[in-house]
Amino acid sequence: MARYCIRMDARIGMTVVVAGLVLVVLGLVIAAGGLGWFGRLPGDLRFSGGNVRVIVPFASMLLISLVLSLVLALFRCL
Repeated sequence: MARYCIRMDARIGMTVVVAGLVLVVLGLVIAAGGLGWFGRLPGDLRFSGGNVRVIVPFASMLLISLVLSLVLALFRCL
């Protein structure tokens, strides 16, 4: 039987570590209530009636997309 060895590039390993740290920090921010503004910006839509409440966070997702795009562009330049 042939043996297959998977070699992980150091760059991929660092990417996984950074992604894990980002998820931990994001989890701590959410647990601390740091995202209380999410879904409450002026461009977000909220509908409620009876026992149903629907939130469509257009402006919040646009802001998060912009921030993530800027961060990823900075990492790409490095």
